[in-house]
Amino acid sequence: PGYQEKFYFRPGNTGFKVFATKYGKLGTGICWDQWFPEAARIMTLKGAEILFYPTAIGSEPHAPSLSTKEPWLRVMKGHAVANMIPVVAANRIGDEDGQKFYGASFISDEFGNDLASFADEEGVKVAAVDLEKAARHRSAFGFFRDRRVDLYASLLE
Repeated sequence: PGYQEKFYFRPGNTGFKVFATKYGKLGTGICWDQWFPEAARIMTLKGAEILFYPTAIGSEPHAPSLSTKEPWLRVMKGHAVANMIPVVAANRIGDEDGQKFYGASFISDEFGNDLASFADEEGVKVAAVDLEKAARHRSAFGFFRDRRVDLYASLLE
């Protein structure tokens, strides 16, 4: 009930994009995309070497006792592990008219280990990620080689 974006914004129609830069191939999911494993998988299949998620998530105005911080961290780091890819999550922090954004931004390696992270402060942090090592792990774990796409039709229902 607290999130009404779908009434104010239309979803994009360009699909999930991967951008080639001098630092590597970057996949970016915006805010709500962060909760869907398909988004991370699609960007990785398209060649992303790092996933970026700029987001604004925090307290639940309709349920003040509900905290999404830990589930959010788990799902974001789950994208790293399930796709063997570093993840960068930049989350808003602060208070806006009673909506509290909890921050907890981080940079993780392909195993979901923190390379840099924030608690509840603002700032900028930089971390080195080893794209070649992540690519070796992506290949060795076989998550992409052993996919059962023949069973995925139900995802489209």
